[in-house]
Amino acid sequence: MAVSEADQLLIVQNRARNVGELFFGRVEASGPREAFRYPDADENWHSLTWNQAGEQVTKLAAGLVALGIEPEERVAIASGTRIEWILSDLAINAAGAATTTVYPSTVTTDVVYILSDSESRVVFAEDDAQIAKLRDGRSELPQVMKVVAFEGETDGDWVISLEELIAEGEKYLADHPGVVQERVAATGPESLATLIYTSGTTGRPKGVRLVHDCWTYEGAAVAAPGLLTIDDLEYRWLPMAHSFGKVLLTTQLAVGFPCAVDGRVPKIVENLAVVRPTFMGAAPRIFEKAYGRIVGMMEEEGGAKLKLFHWAERVGLQKSRLERAGKPVPLPLKAQHAVADKLVFSKVRDRFGGRVRFFISGAAALSTDIAEWFHAAGILVLEGYGLTETSAGAVVGHPDDFRIGTVGRPFPGTEVKIATDGEILIKGPGVMRGYHNLESESASALVDDGWLATGDIGEFDADGYLRITDRKKDLFKTSGGKYVAPSHIEGAFKAVCPLASQMVVHGNDRKFCSALITLDPDAVDAWAANHGMEGKSYQEIVSSPGIQQQIAQDVEELNAKLNPWETIKKWAVLDHDLSIESGEITPSMKVKRRVVEDRYSDVLDGFYAGA
Repeated sequence: MAVSEADQLLIVQNRARNVGELFFGRVEASGPREAFRYPDADENWHSLTWNQAGEQVTKLAAGLVALGIEPEERVAIASGTRIEWILSDLAINAAGAATTTVYPSTVTTDVVYILSDSESRVVFAEDDAQIAKLRDGRSELPQVMKVVAFEGETDGDWVISLEELIAEGEKYLADHPGVVQERVAATGPESLATLIYTSGTTGRPKGVRLVHDCWTYEGAAVAAPGLLTIDDLEYRWLPMAHSFGKVLLTTQLAVGFPCAVDGRVPKIVENLAVVRPTFMGAAPRIFEKAYGRIVGMMEEEGGAKLKLFHWAERVGLQKSRLERAGKPVPLPLKAQHAVADKLVFSKVRDRFGGRVRFFISGAAALSTDIAEWFHAAGILVLEGYGLTETSAGAVVGHPDDFRIGTVGRPFPGTEVKIATDGEILIKGPGVMRGYHNLESESASALVDDGWLATGDIGEFDADGYLRITDRKKDLFKTSGGKYVAPSHIEGAFKAVCPLASQMVVHGNDRKFCSALITLDPDAVDAWAANHGMEGKSYQEIVSSPGIQQQIAQDVEELNAKLNPWETIKKWAVLDHDLSIESGEITPSMKVKRRVVEDRYSDVLDGFYAGA
């Protein structure tokens, strides 16, 4: 049932004062119900009820107090997404402290900088690899009094186990039984809750200051329209170090649905079949990869199966477009769709567990063509929009109120406007309270009485849906004076090329656009198996005449969809995919465009030699 805008605002205004209050309120309301499930080392899944989660969080929070952690002091988590991350984060906030997030892929020098700049006093470390970084930088981290290991070797002194911290908490609670409730009661809405470090223009990460009110607002704002219910089941793999992961957590606390937690990206497809969630948040790369794999498999099959697949696609798209336009679906088309659904689309949905009501895509732009393809297959991918600086969410679609190609409408209580130069400006409770220790950067980001200058270009359509054009800094002008939005072209390419992993479009002050292309390793292996190249190296396969010819055809198909000044005149397939480890991709799977362009400047310059 639709919730009126007035009622949504009322829900948002009556939110909890802080994350601890939100969490323990959920424990009280949903005690015996399942809160989390998670896999062990043998891939067996286990469950925690809200009551059990409450007990663990209380002991961990008391353990932090026993170590000497004071309100608003920082406690870092250097780990991938796992149940321990979530419980530790909740405990940090319940103790009145603030979480500093550290991606497990962060190099030692940046880990040291983040921990030093945030003045983190305790660090939760995932394993020996993360502990090693801390040991390497220990001389520069005098303020870190303890490292708490989720797993890995401890020394009983500087590095202790999670179990040892819980034991410390149990002892402290015996003498101070109300300490955690006291800390929660003393935490105000404007108390610092999280420091998330995001890359700055100088190369040094910037700490985004997000207070408790940011997170309680986000949870209430996503919950308010009735997007989710207590009977939903989420699969959470997104990095909890990213704001998208954290907003999913506070939404869970606001609504009360259970969540299956496993941050291992290679396990996503396998886990979806086991968990069978009703929804999941994801970055566009997950949908691009799934789309590419399904389409690629069908193209390799060829023959009657490929013809059936393409027929089903056409039928699905016809039905989808009529429904989204509010027009009736003719009976013959309904009958055709029933056949297409049984023979093709049901199998696509089964790959995601068969129960998904919708996905939420965020962190980067999703190709409209790919979103439309999924909708034709009976899978709704809602887009959302926000930044770390807005605690992730600011705008999102709704299953009963969405428009493909847009990111939906603003959250209740959030204002969004477009500046004269097209930049999106956002104001509301979810907006950060500045950058940590960076007053000038804070002043340039928060303008005109609290409006956040996002750096994104966008527009509202006639019905109030927000469409993102591109990053302001990514838009470029060719030497002929034509503006180009590269992400639009890159998204369109992924919809026509099942082999694609990434495309980076280049052309600022150049006579024409060119592109660097990388291919998905799984798709490359599948192609090789069907073209007599099984067992060959990735480099050999992607440079083979067969692959090069296929990419040439796909670029030609892409160009047919573009304006003349946007077309890709020259391109090259790199001999490796872009990766987080190489510093070319962020942990949230966004391409670091400037890094890639600098690293392959010789290839790009070669495109224009003599032009």
